Parts: sequence; C-alpha cells; structure tokens
Amino acid sequence: APDLQELRALAGSVPDPELPAVTLAELGVLRDVRETAPGRVTVTLTPTYTGCPAIETMAADVERVLREHGVPEVSVRTVLSPPWSTDDISDEGRRKLAEFGVAPPRCGTGTGTGSRTRTRAGGPVPLSLAIRCPHCGSTETTLLSRFSSTACKALRRCESCQEPFDHFKEV
Repeated sequence: APDLQELRALAGSVPDPELPAVTLAELGVLRDVRETAPGRVTVTLTPTYTGCPAIETMAADVERVLREHGVPEVSVRTVLSPPWSTDDISDEGRRKLAEFGVAPPRCGTGTGTGSRTRTRAGGPVPLSLAIRCPHCGSTETTLLSRFSSTACKALRRCESCQEPFDHFKEV
C-alpha cells in the first residue's frame, strides 16, 4: 500500500476538471491527506470559491485515483475555512496556466495565507498591477467581461496581438 507521501502525491496529481493543465496540488485546493485507519484515507479539499460546481468532480476523481492505487476506503471532505486564495496557486501552477493560455492571477493580491505585500502597520499595500497577455506578454490588455467560461475567470483581450484570453481572477 502507498505511504502517506505517495497518497498525497497521487491525490495532488489529479487534474482540475475546469483547467486540466493544472493539478489539484498546483492549484492549491488539496489541503490534507490522512490515513485515519488501515486502508482508510480522508482527503480534504477547499474549492476555489463557495459553490464551485467542479468540487464534486474533483472529489470523485481523487477517490477513483486512490482506489486504483489500493486504498479501499476513501472519503473526501470539503472545507471552506480557511478559504482558498489565488495566493495558494504554486509557481508551477501559475506557469502551467500561462502555458495553457490563461493569464495567471497576480501574486500577493489574494486573501489567503500566502505571502502578501504589507505595510509596516500590517495593512495591505494598494497595487495596480497590469494583466500580462499569456500569448505575447504585453500588458496592454482590456477587460471584455468580468466572467468567462467559469466564474473564477474573466475574459480579456490583448491590445497588442488582439487575442482574447482568460484571466484567473484574484480572490
């Protein structure tokens, strides 16, 4: 039977159903994997936003992968606190999003536990960061719609290459 590190790697390797270029670990939604008894594993996921319809598919995919690797009992829990943040996306996940044609969220602008730019007084530093086109790299982009194919993405157009692209919104 796989050890805990292997179980975490297996669960984390499941692709996101809406953005198959990134895994659940890279997206930061895989929070915990525990062996609660011999042959029984509990996996904790936090959706990208409350009510995300993909969470059910994520849970089913994690259960299937772990069962295929010899775990007879798998339960997947959804936990909303602490909430997921775009700061939870790994550097590799950000790279893969851009490679997939989705502008990754800007770093340090989410609300999660990741690193954020703060003033000495502890408050957020207001930043206006440009959204970079994943096709040509230009920062001359225009918001076309606050929502795209999923609620967690916005639709933008690059003014340099004229290509439309999704931007994973910061939360």
